Amino acid sequence: MPYAHTINAHDYHFETLRTLLAKASPQRSGDQLAGVAAANAQERVAAQMALAEVPLRQFLSEAVVPYEDDEVTRLILDSHDAQAFAPVSHLTVGDFRNWLLSDNANAQSLADLAPGLTPEMVAAASKLCRLQDLVLIARKCRVVTRFRSTIGLAGRMATRLQPNHPTDDMQGIAASLLDGLLLGSGDAVIGINPASDNVPQVVRLLHMLGDVIAHYGIPTQSCVLTHVTNTLQAIGRGAPVDLVFQSIGGTEATNSSFGLNLALLQEARDAALSLHRATLLDEHGQPSGNVMYFETGQGSALSANAHHGCDQQTIEARAYAVARHFKPLLVNTVVGFIGPEYLFNGKQITRAGLEDHFCGKLLGVPMGCDVCYTNHAEADSDDMDALLTLLGAAGCNFIMGVPGSDDIMLNYQSTSFHDAQVMRQILGLRAAPEFEAWLEKMGICAANDLPDAPQRLTNQLAAPFASAIARLGTA
Repeated sequence: MPYAHTINAHDYHFETLRTLLAKASPQRSGDQLAGVAAANAQERVAAQMALAEVPLRQFLSEAVVPYEDDEVTRLILDSHDAQAFAPVSHLTVGDFRNWLLSDNANAQSLADLAPGLTPEMVAAASKLCRLQDLVLIARKCRVVTRFRSTIGLAGRMATRLQPNHPTDDMQGIAASLLDGLLLGSGDAVIGINPASDNVPQVVRLLHMLGDVIAHYGIPTQSCVLTHVTNTLQAIGRGAPVDLVFQSIGGTEATNSSFGLNLALLQEARDAALSLHRATLLDEHGQPSGNVMYFETGQGSALSANAHHGCDQQTIEARAYAVARHFKPLLVNTVVGFIGPEYLFNGKQITRAGLEDHFCGKLLGVPMGCDVCYTNHAEADSDDMDALLTLLGAAGCNFIMGVPGSDDIMLNYQSTSFHDAQVMRQILGLRAAPEFEAWLEKMGICAANDLPDAPQRLTNQLAAPFASAIARLGTA
C-alpha cells in the first residue's frame, strides 16, 4: 500500500513499507551507497511523519523481504506471538514510541511484550527517536542470561576479554589474558578471534582457555570466534566448547554468504547443549540453554548484495530475530567495524550503536556492543568515549576489553580494559556478581574497590599468575 505525507505543499509518496522505512532512516553512508536513502532532510522528515502514522499491525501483513523468498522472514512471522503483541496492537508507530517513553513501559511489561514485536516494528520506532529516547527506553529493558556468570543484571556491565594475537602466539595471548583479568575484564566471555582459522588451531586455543578457566576457577566462559562448522568439528574432536560463535545477518541471502542457515545454527546449538558445560541455572531452576554467541553489524547485507532494497538498520534489526530464536548468552553489534562505506563518521557510528542496542533489547536479545571504528573512518577515540558513555547509561549488557583499545590482529580500534573500569566508576556499574566475587577471592581487588575506587593490582599475584598461564598455553 502507498504511504504519503505533505510538507510545505509538497506531496511525498512512498510506494512500499520497505521504501518508507529506508527514507525515514537517519542519514548514513551505507543507505546512500545502496540508493535507498532520502534525497534530502525534508524528504526524510516527510517519511518519518508518514511512518509515525503506520499501524503496528501493518508490519504483520506487509513483509519488507518476501516471505516466500526468505527463511528469516518466515521465522519472524511464523514465530510471532499474537497474545504478547495484544497490549500494543492498536497503536501506530508514533503512538508506540510514546508508549515506550511512558511509565507504563517498565522492565516487566517490556519483557512480556518482546515476543510480540517484530524487528521491523522496533526499527521503525527507533527511526522516530532522539538519542536520549534510545537510551531511556533501552535502559528499561533487562535481558538476563547465564552460563558460569550472570549477564545483564541491573547495575552491572560485563566485558568480553579479547586477547587476540596476530600469530596466535600462546604467550602473547597469555599476556593479554593476564592484563585483562587483573583489570577486572572477562566476565562476559574470554573470546579469541583466531589468526589461523583451521580446526587444529581452534582446538588448541579452546584447550588453552579451558585449562586457564578450570585451573583458576574463573566464573566465565570461553569462545574461539571461528565459523560454526569449525566449532562443530572441534566438538567432534572433544574440545571444551563453552559457546558457539557465529556472525549472522538479517536475510537468508546474507547468512548464505556467511556459509550458514538456520538449520546449521540449530545443529550447532544442539551440539553445544549436549556438552553440559554451563553451571548456572535460569530463574526457573532449569538449564539456561544460553550457549550461543552472535555478532552482527549494519552493512553486512549490503556488502553481500543481500539487502533486498532495505535500509541497513532495518536489516540489522532482523538479525536480532535470528539471534533471539537460538537463546544466546551474548549478542553484540560490531558497530563501526565494517567501515566508512556503511557508517561514515563518529556521528553515524554513535547513532547506529544506540539504535542497535535499542532494537535488540526490545526484541529480548542480550545486547552488547563493540564500540569501535576502523582507522580509515572519520572517527576517533572521543567519538567512542561518547558512545560508550551513552551505552553505559542505556544498560548495555557488555562491551569489549582489548589491550590498549588497539586490536593488533584485527587492526581496528575498540575499547580497553581501562575503559570498562572508567564506566563502572562513573556510572556506578559493577562486574557480573560471580566474577566480582572471584576478583575479591583472588586478591585482585577488595569489595570496597568496586566500583568507587581504582582497582588494586598485586605484584605478588601477577608474576606467578603469568607464569602459570604461559605454561598452560605452551603445554
